[in-house]
Amino acid sequence: MSVVKILKSFRNIAMVGVSANADKPSNTVFRYLLAQGYNVIPVNPTIDEVLDKKCYPSLSAIPEKIEVVDIFRKSEDIPPIVDEAIKIGAKAVWMQEGIVNKPAAAKAESAGLLVVMDKCMRKEHMHMIEEGQ
Repeated sequence: MSVVKILKSFRNIAMVGVSANADKPSNTVFRYLLAQGYNVIPVNPTIDEVLDKKCYPSLSAIPEKIEVVDIFRKSEDIPPIVDEAIKIGAKAVWMQEGIVNKPAAAKAESAGLLVVMDKCMRKEHMHMIEEGQ
């Protein structure tokens, strides 16, 4: 299953659409993943930082290698993010709960990326731990 493979194999995560607002789901997931030892890099062109981590305007602007692109954006906003994920050599694209874009997923998969849609990375990680995986 790609969910467990992604959570176990990759540590560098770019979170596209993260919010600096602690009440937003993206911020909750961001904090959780950091606490679990992942290197989470915020991507949002409208803010400068999240939890003292520099926020980048795009995936291409991040100076380090990204393995997983975790997306908190509307389903219709996914195609250009997937294109950029492919361009930077990401290994996986993860669309959070409520986010589904089948054509973009197919494009990512045909480029060799693992794809998860409509699942919360935090919930899936907690579920994996509960099951002892």
